[in-house]
Amino acid sequence: MRLVVAGAAGRMGRTLIEAVIGTGDLQLAAALEAPGNPMLGKDAGELVGHPCGVKIQTALEGENRADCMIDFTRPDATLAHLDTCLRAGLRMVIGTTGLSPRQIERIAAAGEKIGIVLAPSMSVGVNVAFKLAEMAARALGDGYDIEIVEAHHRNKIDAPSGTALRFGDLVARALGRNLADAAVHGRKGEVGARGPKAIGFHAIRGGDIVGEHTVMFAGEGERVEITVRSGSRATYALGALRAARYLMGKERGVYDMQDVLGLR
Repeated sequence: MRLVVAGAAGRMGRTLIEAVIGTGDLQLAAALEAPGNPMLGKDAGELVGHPCGVKIQTALEGENRADCMIDFTRPDATLAHLDTCLRAGLRMVIGTTGLSPRQIERIAAAGEKIGIVLAPSMSVGVNVAFKLAEMAARALGDGYDIEIVEAHHRNKIDAPSGTALRFGDLVARALGRNLADAAVHGRKGEVGARGPKAIGFHAIRGGDIVGEHTVMFAGEGERVEITVRSGSRATYALGALRAARYLMGKERGVYDMQDVLGLR
């Protein structure tokens, strides 16, 4: 299976390249970066200490035979890469967060022609935690207050994280709530008593934190917490490769990591 890595010179791109090179069944077909990036023209493997003969370029070329693109970039770049995949007939794994509803609609429409895995987190552990949080919400019900705390590195540009919002959406649905109405983002000043159906979000940004998420169910006399901490971006890369393998059996459709992991 031949893969294209978008955003190749970024932190996640480098982690993906290293993961692909380290497998026995996958090959790096192409590595993409934006025009003007200083890494253009360099061997993508050299970024991770394993030269592979694949030069970083701005766009797919005729000789870049590939099966699937993996994209952890930014929303606008992801939509441009989606158009590339539609033209070339490539499957696509999308780990980009901060997508707008309209952009998600475009991805859904593209799923009528190509296979896509779209997920706010590619981490296997995070996706297991998604399932646990949904189960906890159903079992604990309205008698527990829900707060979601997430932490990421200082350079993350969106808040709350896509993963935190996914936790919130799953919990809200399990409890029959509308997240848009229930969400409370941080608190300051005399905000009054907590609403009984509120779902709180709190974002921490600092240092090189890869990603931490806690969903807290606070009841009378006890507190249930589901926490997942990522110590390395490799967890996301390995999940993305698992998603790419899953797509090889899918001609079209939009899937998420719950599908990939068989957690439906």
